[in-house]
Amino acid sequence: MPFARLASATTPTCHVGLGLAAVGRPGYINLGRDHDLGEDRGVETLRARTHELLDAAYAQGVRYVDVARSYGRSEEFLADWLRARPDVDDIVVGSKWGYTYTADWTTDADEHEVKDHSVRTYERQRAETAELLGDRLDLYQIHSVTPDSPALTDKELHAKLAEAADQGLTLGFSTSGPAQADAIRAALAITIDGTPLFRTVQSTYNALETSAAPALAEAHEAGLTVIVKEGMANGRLAEPHAPRALKAVAEEIGLGCDAVALALVLRQPWAGVVLSGAATTSQLASNLHAAAVDLDEDQVDRLAALVEDPRVYWERRASLPWH
Repeated sequence: MPFARLASATTPTCHVGLGLAAVGRPGYINLGRDHDLGEDRGVETLRARTHELLDAAYAQGVRYVDVARSYGRSEEFLADWLRARPDVDDIVVGSKWGYTYTADWTTDADEHEVKDHSVRTYERQRAETAELLGDRLDLYQIHSVTPDSPALTDKELHAKLAEAADQGLTLGFSTSGPAQADAIRAALAITIDGTPLFRTVQSTYNALETSAAPALAEAHEAGLTVIVKEGMANGRLAEPHAPRALKAVAEEIGLGCDAVALALVLRQPWAGVVLSGAATTSQLASNLHAAAVDLDEDQVDRLAALVEDPRVYWERRASLPWH
């Protein structure tokens, strides 16, 4: 399994990954985006920014990169970077299928992505990903599984995925919504000839949304690698939006709110990889300080008071505008 390469890595930052959702397309829901990216969000500008981030991440020990078909040109940008650096052979590349990018490189589209977990979409997007990333793709994940997703019950899809696994591709799934734990447990139960279909799970977990934790612990116990996304809650846990309790702990430690927020995730025993969604190299550097943060129990207890009801959290997330 490709994540064994991460397990053998010794750099403090090897368990922090880089997600390219924020830089693979001009529009996204992260707070502070206008400040981070400015007005010029042309294809070549964001390609250069992505490559700069990848260079910085690799130099600082990051060895997992996460993209998706719906993240605009993220797969293309990553593929370009890999081709230009043939000596970079020790990173793990994960992508996702199940959403189609529909914004046509604009920030004001009526619809930015369309979800479809059908076999037809899988086969189309698998071919698109293969054309760009080829054999550099290590992990292919179903994007944003919820308890009502047909991907949990579609036997034809499971058979297609199993064929890819037989050819050496690692399979995973990501989750979203207030019932992430239910989706995780349903996916864990899917087997092909008695063998679990999935080897990784990627879920939202942060200081505000912790409801998936018990199911993620179960997934870890079952042998899956757990990837954590949205550790910064789409910018709600970063300056200047961070809640007062987080700012207080960050001040005590002498680092940014982002580093503390990600450190809170990294300390979970089931967390295999925690994604940084940085849009700038300075944000990335600050995020990576999380690997050196040692929270004491009093600080952890104070941060625990920030947890929201999952329904409230996801309603708030759904209301964030695309910038």
